Amino acid sequence: STLDGVCYYLPQTALRITVTTERTITKPGEFNKYAGRYLRRQDVPEKESVTWTIKDIKMEPYGVPDKNKAYSIAVKSKTVAPLVGLSSDGILLSINTEAQETTLPEPPKGIPAKPLPNPRDYMTQEILSAGSVAKQAELCAQEIYDIRESRNALTRGEADNTPKDGAQLKLMLDQLDQQAAILESLFCGTTQTSTEVFTLNYTPAKLSDRDLLFRFSKKLGAVAADNLAGEPVYISLRSMETIPEPVANPEVDKKKAKLQQGVYYNVPLRVETKIFTAEKEWAKLETPMGQFGTVEILSNTLFDKKSTIQVTFFQISGGTKDVMQ
Repeated sequence: STLDGVCYYLPQTALRITVTTERTITKPGEFNKYAGRYLRRQDVPEKESVTWTIKDIKMEPYGVPDKNKAYSIAVKSKTVAPLVGLSSDGILLSINTEAQETTLPEPPKGIPAKPLPNPRDYMTQEILSAGSVAKQAELCAQEIYDIRESRNALTRGEADNTPKDGAQLKLMLDQLDQQAAILESLFCGTTQTSTEVFTLNYTPAKLSDRDLLFRFSKKLGAVAADNLAGEPVYISLRSMETIPEPVANPEVDKKKAKLQQGVYYNVPLRVETKIFTAEKEWAKLETPMGQFGTVEILSNTLFDKKSTIQVTFFQISGGTKDVMQ
């Protein structure tokens, strides 16, 4: 603030866009060449591949100072300086009363892929000491069939060690399934999935049917808007109300000139925002936006000694929230 007044900004409405994606890495198994011969499996991966998919997109509005709407509240000698509440970045929040600054919550964190078990921990001594990869694969396949046989014997109640207790039986079956699956992964490969989250901040400058936000590639994930390796992800902004045309009126202009000493605030425009790709609409939000709309003035008489009027403003849009006598 200056000696003779308080400087403030009106906000423009920005959007934090949070994109949750899933990354799946498929790797071939060590014995993938033998999958057909020993396990009758033809459809196994032969090389590593990465696939990305979008799971969710979320929009959250917040206010940022509009550098084109910087004003000051002059304090005249006969008046008391009003109590002016500002956000930490200088946005006008309140007059003659306290107001809480709001901040966006932390975006969600990504979830790393679960670590894979080491198949060597499940190999018998015989498999581990086999002289060639071909021999290891053969013995490994034999072990898988042995495990399947033990499992069948247990489920039919033919095994010598079949437990009487259902829970105990389930535990034994689960352990056999796990052993078999881990050894099979040596032939059929592994898949690991992680969740990755990224955010981008977007401050709309104009209403538009489609504005390119970023691009998304099934091989690379989210990429910059100018990277043609990805498919486009667009945002649209549509006014939810008609904006009245300004009409020249000398009387009103004279009155406004007198009011210039007052406090400026936004009369925001309600905007419907959508994020979409060629296949799908991902997110939709209706919110007032301070940069589209008009600026009005609250009279300076709010701040004479007798005034008890309290005003609060929306931090996101700069519109008036509450005017209390």
